[in-house]
Amino acid sequence: MSETLPETRQVGGHPVMFCPSGGPPLREAADVIGDAFHHGVTWIAVPVERLDPDFFRLRTGVAGDFLQKFANYRLRLALVGDVSRRVAASDAFRALVRECDRGTQCWFVPDLDALGRRLAAA
Repeated sequence: MSETLPETRQVGGHPVMFCPSGGPPLREAADVIGDAFHHGVTWIAVPVERLDPDFFRLRTGVAGDFLQKFANYRLRLALVGDVSRRVAASDAFRALVRECDRGTQCWFVPDLDALGRRLAAA
């Protein structure tokens, strides 16, 4: 996968746009949504290391704004990577991850294999 350009692949029977792992921290969903429409996908996979650090501090509102924009545009989001340390450190963040993982709009998955299994079952 390119370090700077999004790439689209079939995963679990769904076209998924993969955001590059390199680049500046993502704070605004618009940074990704335009690319998703250009690529014609409804699923976007974002590496958790690309998220702005404020995303994980829920009181900043960054996570809520980011996730809400995806919902508004009817795009589904997979946040890919290990968030276990952040989940252990914050009850609020743990609740957000649990709530997201129960739904169909946004999932936190540890790796691409887990994303493939969830998408294949969706």
